[in-house]
Amino acid sequence: MRAHQIQARAARVGFDWKTIEPVFGKIEEEFQEVRTAAAEGVPARIEAEVGDLLFTVVNAARFLKVNPEDALRGTIQRFTDRFQMMESEAKQRGVSLDTLSLEEMDALWEKAKKDETREA
Repeated sequence: MRAHQIQARAARVGFDWKTIEPVFGKIEEEFQEVRTAAAEGVPARIEAEVGDLLFTVVNAARFLKVNPEDALRGTIQRFTDRFQMMESEAKQRGVSLDTLSLEEMDALWEKAKKDETREA
């Protein structure tokens, strides 16, 4: 929320893009900088670049009139619900998630997403 508030304040004095297109470009640029930093393996640089990416994504949310905090909370809840569905499905099959391959877990994840969509 702090990032959103700071960006809104800057926008009020005109320090802002006119449209969202440059924001999308900036997200792509920042994502590439995260990839570069990750390849270099310098933790402080990685942290800084991830911060820049997150800040820019919040700016996109502001342009789209989406509360970034609410959006992230919603995603966390969906992830939690799906993960619990995966655990439940694995338990019904008599296995533990940590014994499954990534491919098997991904299949459970996709099933959870599909089941979630049917319930909505």
